[in-house]
Amino acid sequence: MKQDVYDVLIVGAGPIGIACALEAQKAGLHYMVIEKGPLVNSLYHYPTNMHFFSTSEKLEIDSIPFISKEAKPSKQEALEYYRRIATSSQLHIKLFEEVMHVDKATYFQVKTNKNQYTSRHIIIATGFYDLPNKLQVPGEELDKVSHYYNDPHLYAFQKVAIVGASNSAVDAALEIYRKGGEVTMIVRGKAIGDRVKYWVKPDIENRIKEGSIKAYFNATIERIDDQELLVNQQGRSFAIDNDFVLALTGYRPNFSFLNMLGIDLQGDKQIPVYNDRTMETNISGVYLAGVICGGMETHKWFIENSRVHATMIMDHITASRVQIAVG
Repeated sequence: MKQDVYDVLIVGAGPIGIACALEAQKAGLHYMVIEKGPLVNSLYHYPTNMHFFSTSEKLEIDSIPFISKEAKPSKQEALEYYRRIATSSQLHIKLFEEVMHVDKATYFQVKTNKNQYTSRHIIIATGFYDLPNKLQVPGEELDKVSHYYNDPHLYAFQKVAIVGASNSAVDAALEIYRKGGEVTMIVRGKAIGDRVKYWVKPDIENRIKEGSIKAYFNATIERIDDQELLVNQQGRSFAIDNDFVLALTGYRPNFSFLNMLGIDLQGDKQIPVYNDRTMETNISGVYLAGVICGGMETHKWFIENSRVHATMIMDHITASRVQIAVG
């Protein structure tokens, strides 16, 4: 039996992967989306009470209106929005299926944990939320340590250390404090991050100033024990009592997957090589879309400024098909 050959295989069913699928569908291409988790996997694992920095219209794809209750939509509203797009557009998506290996002969041979696919082109739209930046300290493997934050109720009346000063760290600190947790922030820098949401930054700074939330700046964790932490602040080491650690120090793309594909990565930030007019990488037929394009600079690309990648990629693929047909 002859194996089905896809025009495009899209790896990742986040908002940008969905945008790519919509463009492939409009172009009449034979496509499939593969996602190793649930639909919009990264958004699904965001904290329960999270609201986006962007307004709803900036999260829209394919000019499909996103109506939210408030100016800053919630996680649940976003899940509903992208799910309705996928169902109403009858997108071809395989969920809970992980790409294990890719070979290139005449076409790309893509092996997953469930199937094997043949495709003329591949789009990588995998995001970065699945691989946390580790602290690399003794005790990080303890059950009390997590690199993800979900709901503040778990930490009520507990001594919680939050490592980091980004949006996720600040949101967790404020929510846990307001649910009765005793919050201590361990911050490598000298202040709360400049990219923290402008309506939240004064709140956390005031809570720290009044002493409701303890913060150690210019500090790092040296060791995590069952009931305490060893903290180093500018060369001075001291222990603090602790029940839980939330190491919210950011996440990184799956660079080993990009290496497997042969995509070149440049500099300390591991920026993938691609053509910024077509989004094609140094590997012919392999494209990047979304936050994956920024390497370690995960703050560079968002839904609102990478939605255009889908159109750019499909324009290049369809133009190539026309050239081949004419030739």
